[in-house]
Amino acid sequence: MRPCLSLLILLILRTSLSMCEAKTLTLPLKSQVIPSGYLPRPPNKLRFNHNVSLTISITVGTPPQNVSMVIDTGSELSWLHCNNHTNTNRLMPDPFFNPNASSTYSPIPCSSSTCTIRTRDFPIPASCDSNNLCHATLSYADASSSEGNLASDTLGFGSSVNRGVIFGCMNSSYTTNSESDSNTTGLMGMNLGSLSLVSQLKTPKFSYCISGSDFSGILLLGESNFSWGGSLNYTSLVQVSTPLPYFDRSAYTVRFKGIKVSDKLLNISDNLFVPDHTGAGQTMFDLGTQFTFLLGPVYNALRDEFLNKTNGTLRVLDDPNFAFQIAMDLCYRVPMNRSELPELPSVSLVFEGAEMRVSGDQLLYRVPGLVRGNDSVYCFTFGNSDLLGVEAFIIGHHQQQNMWMEFDLVKQRVGLAHAQCDLVGQKLLGLGLLH
Repeated sequence: MRPCLSLLILLILRTSLSMCEAKTLTLPLKSQVIPSGYLPRPPNKLRFNHNVSLTISITVGTPPQNVSMVIDTGSELSWLHCNNHTNTNRLMPDPFFNPNASSTYSPIPCSSSTCTIRTRDFPIPASCDSNNLCHATLSYADASSSEGNLASDTLGFGSSVNRGVIFGCMNSSYTTNSESDSNTTGLMGMNLGSLSLVSQLKTPKFSYCISGSDFSGILLLGESNFSWGGSLNYTSLVQVSTPLPYFDRSAYTVRFKGIKVSDKLLNISDNLFVPDHTGAGQTMFDLGTQFTFLLGPVYNALRDEFLNKTNGTLRVLDDPNFAFQIAMDLCYRVPMNRSELPELPSVSLVFEGAEMRVSGDQLLYRVPGLVRGNDSVYCFTFGNSDLLGVEAFIIGHHQQQNMWMEFDLVKQRVGLAHAQCDLVGQKLLGLGLLH
């Protein structure tokens, strides 16, 4: 089945990189619109027709080729669309990487420990192809697939050059969108797996801050000890040594304790937030997912309370057959001539040691192109994981807007602090750290 040819809004990390302090790269964000249906997704990832993602422009190979990669903290393997044609415009990212044009490109043999040991946590296990090279498979949203080999090459972040970085060179890529003119070349895996970029580069810490107004912001690879950044509240990462069927051990997993609506804690059993013996019910931060999805009983409690709080101020969309993104079934009709949304009750996600407060326009998302009469349709930005067949709580980046998010890989913790991310970018610009 062909997916809808809708649009993705991708946030592009420009290639102008600068050092904010020793061993730290500061990257500014800006937005760009590209067609959807272009990027393959691992089979355990959520699949949507609309999705807001973060991408980074870097160089790969020798001589360097410009590429653009979607950043995903929920995936391990970084990969590129590959073919054997060279981009003649070196000022623009190419939707393909040409391995034949790189003197430092090296395919990984299937007999190597990289292939036999370090790929064990892949959703689809690596295999050996007819040339005795390590073979990897990725799944598209329409159930077609993309296949290729693991390889290593040089990655460049501005003046920072990193040799021998392992990624997937996917040479049988397929897109159902014939009109696609995207310059996005692949995906950059940033989870805790041994082959993720942060693991390979031994990055001790990374941070990001996404604006809630225009999707601008910054990404920092390395230390981020800015005195003006405010204090962070930390929640520890959960580590599980034993493989479990429904637990992603490479994800940024934290302890979920409860939910507040208008600062009042909902009466939800503690047991509903704790993973069971199979690992089902883990809570993870995922930069590759736009919205936040909660397991059924928790979602229903939040949905009921938010519906109760907005009764009389918003008109519910009375269509039992409609659910945005499959799992977001609480939607409202808002007159198109209305300049702003009414005051909404805040929703706070309570973690062990930290809290994430979501308020205002972040709570409702206008469904692109959908009109009922003279009304636009807005949906609650929390969805039901059960409707997706996903046994986890997934905290998407929409709820992380205007939050300083720090991932400390040495101390195994995530730091959170509310911040005006557009002002943070302006502050860095004033300090000469962004260009």
